[in-house]
Amino acid sequence: MTGKPDTILLIHGFWVTPRSWENWKTRYESQGYRVLTPTYPGFDVEVEALNADPTPIETVTVPQIIDRLEALIKELPTPPILMGHSAGGAFTQILLDHGYGAAGVAINSAPTEGVAVVPPSQIRSLLPVLKNPANRHRAVGLTFKQWRYAFTNTFPEERARATYERYHIPAPGSIVWGSALANFQPGHQDTWVDYHNDDRAPLLFIAGENDHIMPPVIQRSNARHYKSHTTTEVVEFPGRAHLLPAEDGWEEIADYALNWALEHARPATPTTAR
Repeated sequence: MTGKPDTILLIHGFWVTPRSWENWKTRYESQGYRVLTPTYPGFDVEVEALNADPTPIETVTVPQIIDRLEALIKELPTPPILMGHSAGGAFTQILLDHGYGAAGVAINSAPTEGVAVVPPSQIRSLLPVLKNPANRHRAVGLTFKQWRYAFTNTFPEERARATYERYHIPAPGSIVWGSALANFQPGHQDTWVDYHNDDRAPLLFIAGENDHIMPPVIQRSNARHYKSHTTTEVVEFPGRAHLLPAEDGWEEIADYALNWALEHARPATPTTAR
């Protein structure tokens, strides 16, 4: 892998933990890559523990998450490939904007600031958090019915329930609310990026056609916001739901993401960032 990145950083979204990347991690490691699946502050225990007591994640903030991820990347000898799912896709965009990463892949990504598209299916998916302003101070979980609509609407019911039991945890309501209000508050908010940053590494958006919570219209709108001269592309996978890392046929998407990143990655040079 001379001249190519040899490390992949997989960034999970909300309502799940790094466990959601278990299949991708195994696949990439079998190909000789170093694969890192960091946790966010407060997410340092297993799914079962967070479901029993979600209070450690109630107060986590986006800057805290970005600081932890940047500290990890700074310790690497060369820039890694960054892949983020859902909220992790937004964090991938922020990291790229800050000068980190050889290439980035945002999978069914949450939008960064300024993306104002709000389809009805997204409102319904996020309603368990947004229906109550008091949830800004809580970690809010999903029922299986809510999980299936937002994450696994194309999965057979047995498979959907298995992923719910293995991966689901509550999400920090403060960040979900902050993202929803980002376009209505003055100044740069936590998910702001410079869409004109010509120094940013190449970025691919992967969209699942049938994703309810972060549908393709959001991915396309987010990509169109970028006005820089660096590579920004969007690819849509037919028939796919939100939880792409665990959906049957995930191998195709994992391979596509890695091959695209390797093809577009900047040369492996010592890690630097602005």
